[in-house]
Amino acid sequence: MPHQIFIDGAAGTTGLEIADRLAGRDEFALITLADADRKDAGKRREAMDSADFVILCLPDDAARDAAAMVTSPHTRIIDASSAHRTADGWTYGFPELSAQQRRAIASAARVSNPGCYPTGFLAVVAPLVAAGLLDAAAPLSVHAVSGYSGGGKALIDRFRARSAPGFRSYGLTLEHKHLPEMQYYAGLAQPPVFAPAVVPVFRGMIVEVPLAAGMADADAVRACLTAHYAGSPLIRPGAVQDGELLLHDDVPGWDGLEWFVFAGGNGQVRLAARLDNLGKGASGACVQNLNLMAGLPETAGLRAG
Repeated sequence: MPHQIFIDGAAGTTGLEIADRLAGRDEFALITLADADRKDAGKRREAMDSADFVILCLPDDAARDAAAMVTSPHTRIIDASSAHRTADGWTYGFPELSAQQRRAIASAARVSNPGCYPTGFLAVVAPLVAAGLLDAAAPLSVHAVSGYSGGGKALIDRFRARSAPGFRSYGLTLEHKHLPEMQYYAGLAQPPVFAPAVVPVFRGMIVEVPLAAGMADADAVRACLTAHYAGSPLIRPGAVQDGELLLHDDVPGWDGLEWFVFAGGNGQVRLAARLDNLGKGASGACVQNLNLMAGLPETAGLRAG
């Protein structure tokens, strides 16, 4: 009998991409509501309590309210928002974070999907801190650029307009909502300085962490990341061509992540991760976690790329 799935917020970008990844899979059956019932609290509660898995694709406050509506003890929740990423009782949904994380997700009742930027940051930083190759007290900075698809309808419309910006830097108050999970799951003593930006490509993301001379040894870093992700079906070392690390606007969606370590002869190091903000950074990660929670092959329905 297929697992019953209810996506609360199914009409948004993340919800639509999750449904696309689940389409045609006999292991799952989607519970859907008529358009007129999507904001009916009673109908939503009934759908959630009848589901084996609920996936929340909602703004943070709405996700907190929705999670509190679930009364059935057998309903398990995956939250794609940032509402519960460091909350008690919720498991962080980054299977590759540590040797124990995959098992923790598989048995969890409540899983919080990682943010897109934190996924790239943690992929290249957390293993180094855990291995003692990067000081947990180090003052880190993060520069990241993302496609505009993760910003919601208003931002998508803005970037599709003729007067679209060529570069949009934001988070200028230095209080971006992704910072708590970056610090917490990397095991850092202080949050990094985070400089995110949006560029005129629909999907895709590059996250960079520069390290000053003496902060880490490039060869040791490469060896650590290689060992940490050995055998991973979705995370792998990337390659550059002609000395460039690029985002292209015509690349189809994918659910993997590539990591990079750049170094010269002066001891400085640049860590980088390239991923699809709608894939491993959102919908693909949701489906990966759902597969683990349902006891199914981890990459079923995913585009490893």
